[in-house]
Amino acid sequence: MEPSRGAVGGGRRWGDADAEAEAEGDAAAEEGRRPEEAGEAAECVHVFRQVAEAVAVAHAQGVAVGSARPSCFVVSPPFARVAFIESASGSDASGSCSGSDASEDADPDASPPRRRDGAARGEERTGKTFPLKSVLAMELSWYTSPEEAEDGGESGSTFASDVYRLGVLLFELFCTFETMEEKLRAMANLRHRVLPPQLLLKWPKEASFCQLLMHPVPETRPKMSEVLQSEFLNRSRNSLEEREEALRLREEIEEQELLLDFLQQLQKRKQDLADNLQDTVAFLSSDISEVLHQQSALGQCVNFSSDLEKEVCSGTVEDQSDCGSRKRFRPELQGVDMEEQNRSVEECSRTVPSSELIQESVLSKSSRLMKNFKNLETAYFLTRSKLVKQVGNQIGSRHQVKRPTGSTIGTEGSSIDNFPLERQYGRRQRGWVSSFLEGLCKYLSFSKLKVRAELKQCDLLNSSNLVCSVGFDRDKEFFATAGVNKKIKVFEYNMIVNEHRDIHYPVVEMSNRSKLSCICWNSYMKSHLASSDFEGIVQVWDVTRNQVFVEMREHERRVWSVDFSIVDPTKLVSGSDDGSVKLWDMNQAGSIGTIRTRANVCSVQFPPDNARSIAIGSADHKIYCYDLRNIRAPYCTLVGHTKTVSYVKYLDASTIVSASTDNSLKLWDLSMSPGRIIDSPIQTFTGHTNTKNFVGLSISDGYIATGSETNEVFVYHKEFPMPVLAYKFSVADPISGEEIDDPTQFISCVCWRGQSSTLLSANSSGNIKILEMN
Repeated sequence: MEPSRGAVGGGRRWGDADAEAEAEGDAAAEEGRRPEEAGEAAECVHVFRQVAEAVAVAHAQGVAVGSARPSCFVVSPPFARVAFIESASGSDASGSCSGSDASEDADPDASPPRRRDGAARGEERTGKTFPLKSVLAMELSWYTSPEEAEDGGESGSTFASDVYRLGVLLFELFCTFETMEEKLRAMANLRHRVLPPQLLLKWPKEASFCQLLMHPVPETRPKMSEVLQSEFLNRSRNSLEEREEALRLREEIEEQELLLDFLQQLQKRKQDLADNLQDTVAFLSSDISEVLHQQSALGQCVNFSSDLEKEVCSGTVEDQSDCGSRKRFRPELQGVDMEEQNRSVEECSRTVPSSELIQESVLSKSSRLMKNFKNLETAYFLTRSKLVKQVGNQIGSRHQVKRPTGSTIGTEGSSIDNFPLERQYGRRQRGWVSSFLEGLCKYLSFSKLKVRAELKQCDLLNSSNLVCSVGFDRDKEFFATAGVNKKIKVFEYNMIVNEHRDIHYPVVEMSNRSKLSCICWNSYMKSHLASSDFEGIVQVWDVTRNQVFVEMREHERRVWSVDFSIVDPTKLVSGSDDGSVKLWDMNQAGSIGTIRTRANVCSVQFPPDNARSIAIGSADHKIYCYDLRNIRAPYCTLVGHTKTVSYVKYLDASTIVSASTDNSLKLWDLSMSPGRIIDSPIQTFTGHTNTKNFVGLSISDGYIATGSETNEVFVYHKEFPMPVLAYKFSVADPISGEEIDDPTQFISCVCWRGQSSTLLSANSSGNIKILEMN
């Protein structure tokens, strides 16, 4: 028999996988065990039977084993399989598994042996240690038969001495001890066949069989064939086999349960997907029906317009005939009328698009639609889910009425009760379709950003040309630029766009003492321009006189943002790194109010409909909305960004767009929550890169423009979270003129020209371009 080679030592609790793993490399931890349950006793007998069968095979070959000791085999779970470290049949008469041999066979990297029974616990308490060789020496003395001890082992192992060793092994399998000293005493008494009382009381049959195997007279000990056929081994064989079969059956049941659980989880997930898909198809069917209904209504309007046009045309012909009859009496006017008529026809032909142009436009939009289909699909379902949520909340509130006593009860929905709700739902649904259609049309209206003009300046190679802010004046005739070059430059828009020059000079240039961070034109006084700088000074300039007429020095650190109120042009607000927001009145000296915040203020803005409130973008990742009539605390806080909020802009009176260095823009509806905190934006725009710089933010007719640290300009629409258009600033090598990629450059500011499709943008190198959506 050639057993598999394993770690030295078989001393571990049978069936304990953790102890099995820890005991690899343990050469002499095989101390007595007391099975706590019948199952463990059966395992002990099973281990003993396997060792006895191996010894019997060796005896059948005429070989005495001499190594039937715990340090010469290992036991593997889950069925306590015994494998000898060295071939039992090939052992020599003296027992080849001696202490020195075992230590040499052991893995040199294996950890020292550790005992896990009561003896080991006693060792830990007493602080004694037993080296491997000494433990193996003790084990060898315990498993040496009396006759071998008498002749000093000169005669070698015999069949009878192997039987004696089996008796010692059986004793160790069924007996355990609290301390090592207790075991040493028990093993010394075992040499005289004196067994512990607890073993005699709990395992009398095992104790009796042990004494039989350890009989002092070798000839009296049973033969191996008798051992294997004994009632002691055979009475537990059936129960052990039944137990092994039960374990196998349990494993199969557990495997089947695992497979069943997997299949049920998979079925649940697929069923959820199917339910969601069914709901999606229902939404689509409903929206398709609504669009078809609207299309049918539009078709009726077209037919009506066509009939009306025919009537108008027939009336025109009659009028022309009448005019012709009158023209015979006024021949001098006939030529003039004919020229006017021909001119009107030409104008109509120019204003009414041809069918070819319409078809070309439809094909172009269809191509863009398919190209961006996945993004539009995402936007559709996102918007649709918001509608369903709003309608669900409305239904929940409508299905509760109040009794005269004031108690709230639920009512069953009849067709009459639900008619106003259905009508409102229909209006909401049609409104949603119209809103999505409007956004879709605007998304597909433009295909690219093209350069309308590029501002060429003589100091473009200056290293301090970063443009921090740009803006158009009241009438959109002039625009101003400001930045780290400490200059405010005013250019005439039409001159830049219509006149192609090598170098564009500003019509006005004003110098400041410090680097400029922000500018803002007054919406009423065309020549008034506010600025803020890195020294914390806020100034109002008179552009026509090229001078400062108001200077405000109350901030302690750099001012990032200034803004004039559109409704009240005498009101100005500024936000600074000192954590304060200052309110100014052009008719008064000094600030008229101060808001203290906990972090740096990066952006401030008035709403478009009043001068009584402001929005603040803060470095603490939040947006604060203050009522200026009560500035002790914000009336609303917008929470959702994960980094500094660099810009805030009002889309309308109740909607705010915020930009952050977390690579996102967010759209907030101030009317969606009556509470003081709003933590759910109605839209999040991603696609650009912004992690550390101010890249600009501007809004026009639902279009949102921002810069990127990839030196690109991105345009979003409020209805969709993905970019509509993008344009990358090219960087030319100043020597070779070839286009290069400069990762250090970024877009620093953007500004729409009113509600038009023209966008003014600048980057960190001072390159300024006028872009137009085309």
